[in-house]
Amino acid sequence: MKKRLGIISLFVILFIAFITIWNYSYQVGLEEAYIPIENSNPVYAIPSESGVFKRSQYALDYENMPVDANHQRSLTTYYKNRAYYGAPPSIPHPVDEHQNMGGQSCLKCHENGGFTEKFQAYAPVTPHPELVNCKQCHVEQNTQTLFKGGDYASVMAPKAGINNALLGSPPVIPHQIQLRENCLSCHVGPSAPKEIRVSHPERVNCRQCHVLNNKKTTDIGSFIRAEK
Repeated sequence: MKKRLGIISLFVILFIAFITIWNYSYQVGLEEAYIPIENSNPVYAIPSESGVFKRSQYALDYENMPVDANHQRSLTTYYKNRAYYGAPPSIPHPVDEHQNMGGQSCLKCHENGGFTEKFQAYAPVTPHPELVNCKQCHVEQNTQTLFKGGDYASVMAPKAGINNALLGSPPVIPHQIQLRENCLSCHVGPSAPKEIRVSHPERVNCRQCHVLNNKKTTDIGSFIRAEK
């Protein structure tokens, strides 16, 4: 009898140990992966592609929007609306100064894009709809001014179709992605320039195949004010 009770007790103890270890393993699996950075200097991380994951549910909606071939955007008009390559696009239409920026005005057309009858054009989708102070970076086009045009450094915009490392490999990302985290904004739907629309917007993990072209980032040295 004592032997039988001993065997039963052993199985009970083993069963309780199994449940305890399994529960601990399960709880550890629910924790977020985190690797502490051992560095005395503060590290400021910029989310590299969070925007595309936040709005990934709209990928097929953008893709299924009807395209008007007479009003679709191109890379020529895309770059024409910028003071220089990499600059924020200017505002090509009149803006009512009494209207609020952001959610109550700009985002009505630019949050999800689409064709606007008023301007007979497609409204580009903003990659950062959470930044509602739009005119902090985007300014109206001004053709009548007392100021002279800026002498910006000549920076050639990347050409479409030749940005892949090997023939047939995925093209690299030829630009920085700060404030451009939502790839869908420029690469999906009729609001996107026709030359760079993707054929697979449902694959939202873009950087699984497309990597940054870090050669575009070069050290320009320390800025030293010229002596007069």
